[in-house]
Amino acid sequence: MRDGQGRTIDYLRVSLTDRCNLRCSYCMPEECPRWLPRERLLADEELLRIVELLVRMGIRDIRLTGGEPLLRENLEELAGSIAAMEGVRRVSLTTNGVLLAGKLPSLLEAGISGVNISLNALERDCYRKIAGRDLWEKAWEGFQAAVSFSDRLTVKVNVVPMKGVNEDQLVPLAALAARYPVHVRFIEMMPVGRGAYTEGIREEEVLKRLEAAFGPLLLSPGPAGSGPAVYRRPEGFLGNIGWISAVSHKFCDRCSRIRLTADGWLKTCLQYEAGLDLAGLLRKGASREELLQAVEEAIRMKPACHAFGEAQEGDGWEKRPMSGIGG
Repeated sequence: MRDGQGRTIDYLRVSLTDRCNLRCSYCMPEECPRWLPRERLLADEELLRIVELLVRMGIRDIRLTGGEPLLRENLEELAGSIAAMEGVRRVSLTTNGVLLAGKLPSLLEAGISGVNISLNALERDCYRKIAGRDLWEKAWEGFQAAVSFSDRLTVKVNVVPMKGVNEDQLVPLAALAARYPVHVRFIEMMPVGRGAYTEGIREEEVLKRLEAAFGPLLLSPGPAGSGPAVYRRPEGFLGNIGWISAVSHKFCDRCSRIRLTADGWLKTCLQYEAGLDLAGLLRKGASREELLQAVEEAIRMKPACHAFGEAQEGDGWEKRPMSGIGG
């Protein structure tokens, strides 16, 4: 698939649920949850039908996310069915890690080849302050389980740096890549939902702090994958340190992704509401040809770029929290 800008679209992020077992301050704070009614969510067969259609159109890499995807019933069966589709190159998972330790063996058997663990602190009190739940030990168990399978699994740690919140955790988190064969990525705060009211830390400031701690960070190829991260590696580290800096360093010109929300909305850009109600078309009995044409048109209209950090909220901007979109 190519969009109206000539970009190849081959990466799909699939949100399996809008629910989560944490209440992270920038994503799903305690006062926010308004769950989608169950009948709005894509049933397994609907989800698989949509994913298969998109794979036949050129999607090659698929990431399962949420909310917290490990809360989805039949996750392993869904992952296995997607991994078995002809044309799929990679199926990976983004999780907070709390439930990961017990499910990882069956996920590996299903065909998951990579896992991203969201971990914003290594200190228990800081973790609880951000996550709204005292579940650091469970998240750490999930991380350790993933590392134990690092010969079969690409393991990444996702960190959102926040002013006055986890600043003292950035160096210890980066140091995980020195001790373990993992890739620690610092993701700039996205001004979506409550994230618009949380002050993040830009790439240059994080880089400055890490170089003061570890010395020069030379550019590195990084692990295989479809994401936009730029990687660096200090001397002697087992893994890489990466940055995903959508605000300070746009990568829209090489964006290859689309998103499928838990209620079946095909979303072509994180910032905007624009997209396609695939669940609605399916439930109205749309033919395969009608679905293909609708997807092609939505992809063709994919925005050229976002305006994060450049403009105030405008008409057509996304108003759902990140948990309702798919991280």
